[in-house]
Amino acid sequence: MAGIGIQLNKIFGKHTVTSSIYGIGYSFMYTIAPMLVVMGCLLAMYEVLGFDLVGYLDRELFSCSILYIFIFSLLTSSPFNSVLSKFQTDKIYEQRYEDIRPCIYIGTITNLTLSSMLAMPFFLYEILVGHVPVYYVFTTFMGFLGLTLTFSTMVYNSILKQYKKISFYFVCSMILSFLLSILFRYLLGLSITYSMLLALSIGFLLIASLELSNVMSYFPKNSHHYSEVLHYFRIYWKLIASNFLYTLGLFVHNFVFWTQPWHLVVRNTYVCNQPYDMASCLAMFTNISASVLFISRVEMHFHERYQDYTQAVIGGKLDSIEEAKKRMFRGLSSQLFSLVHIQFIVSVIIYLIAVVTLPIMGFSGMIMEIYPQLAVGYFISYLMYSELLFLYYFDDLTGAMANGLIYAGVALIGSIAAIRLPVIWYGVGFTTASFLAFTFSYFRLRWIEKNLDSHIFCRGTVIKQVIGDMPPSDVYNVYKSKTINCNEMR
Repeated sequence: MAGIGIQLNKIFGKHTVTSSIYGIGYSFMYTIAPMLVVMGCLLAMYEVLGFDLVGYLDRELFSCSILYIFIFSLLTSSPFNSVLSKFQTDKIYEQRYEDIRPCIYIGTITNLTLSSMLAMPFFLYEILVGHVPVYYVFTTFMGFLGLTLTFSTMVYNSILKQYKKISFYFVCSMILSFLLSILFRYLLGLSITYSMLLALSIGFLLIASLELSNVMSYFPKNSHHYSEVLHYFRIYWKLIASNFLYTLGLFVHNFVFWTQPWHLVVRNTYVCNQPYDMASCLAMFTNISASVLFISRVEMHFHERYQDYTQAVIGGKLDSIEEAKKRMFRGLSSQLFSLVHIQFIVSVIIYLIAVVTLPIMGFSGMIMEIYPQLAVGYFISYLMYSELLFLYYFDDLTGAMANGLIYAGVALIGSIAAIRLPVIWYGVGFTTASFLAFTFSYFRLRWIEKNLDSHIFCRGTVIKQVIGDMPPSDVYNVYKSKTINCNEMR
C-alpha cells in the first residue's frame, strides 16, 4: 500500500478541494473498487437475466455457491499470501529478482493444492448426497479455484504497485462475464443460474490469468531456488498463523450461527443463515470506507516517518534516531485517532441512511435487529486491522499472532454464548472480539514504542552461527600463560 500512499501524498499535497476529492476517489478506485465491480456485475445479471423469476431452490443453490466461493477462497488463500508477500518484498529489496519466479510457482501450486484438497470432499459430497449435477459442481469448483488464484496473484501485483492494472483487469473481466451470461442464457439456452455461475467462473479465471501473466512479465529469469521459499514458510509461521486467524475471525461468527436450528440447508449440502449473513454483509459495507480512510489518512503519512526512522538507524546519530522515533510514534497515534474520529462520523451517517432506506428495499425483521450490533463490531474490526498492519511494520509477529488468536477465539466463544441472548445481541460476540483485539493491539504498539531500541538493535548475533564441533570453553588461561612465560625466561 505504500505505493498508493506516495501517490496520495502528491495529490493531497496540492491542498485544494479538487485534489482532495480526486485523492479520495483515487484511493477508493484502487482499494475496494474491484470488490464493488464484482457485486455490480452480479446485480446487473440479476436484473437483465430475471433472477427473481428463478425457483426458490435454484436461487438459493446459486446464492450459497457464490457465498461459499467468496468465503472459503479468502480462507484458503490467506495463510500463504502474507508470507509470499514478505518473500517477494525481501527479494526485491535485495535485488534478487530471479528468485521471484520460484516464489510465484511455489505459492500458486501450494495454494491451489490446499484449496483443492479441502474443496474436493465437499463437492463430491454435493454430487453424491445433494444430487447436484456434475457440470454445475465442476463449474463451482473452477470458480472457487479461479477466485483463490485471483486473491493470490493480487498480492504479487500489489507489491509491484500495479493497482491500476488490477482494477482494469477486474472491470474488463466482469464486463466480459456479464456479456457471456447473456450469451449463455439467450443464445445457448442455459438456465439463468448456471449462465451466471459459468460466466463468473470464467471471469475469475480470466482475472487470475491476466494478473499472473502481468507479474511474470516483470521477472523473466528463474533462479530455481524453490527450497528458499519453503524455508520462509517455516521461519515465518507466525505470519501465516496471524493472517489466517484474522481472516477466520471475520467469518467464524457466521459459522456459529450456521449451526442454529433456524439455519437453511440447501440440497443437503450448503448451510447458511440468511438473516445473520445478510446483516453481516450490510454491516461490513457500512464500515468499508475505513479501508480508504486508512490508506489516505494514515499509511501515507506514517510510511514517510517510518522511512525517516529506518534511515536514521542505518546512518544517523543517537539524537537523530531518538527524534525520528518520537516523531514516528506521534504520527502513528495522531493518525490512528484521526481515523477513529472520521470513520465514526462516516459510519454513523451511513448507518442512519441504512436504517431509513433498507426497510424500504425489503430488508426488515431479524436482519435489521441483528444489523446494529454487527455494524459496531465491523467498525472496531476495521480499526483493529489498521493496528495489525502497524504490528507487521515493526515485524512483531508474536504480537500479530496473539492478536489473531484473541480475535478468532473470542469471536468463536462469544458467538456461541450470544446464541442464548435476544436477537439484538446476536452480534455481541463478534463485537467483543473486535474490541479486545483492538485493545490488545493498541497496548502492544505502546509496548513496542517503549522497547523499540531493544527490538531493533538486540535481535541479531555478533558471532556468525555455524553447524560444527563446539570450540573449547577455555578462551584464556592465565596460569598457563604465566608458566609459558617463565619457561621462556629460563
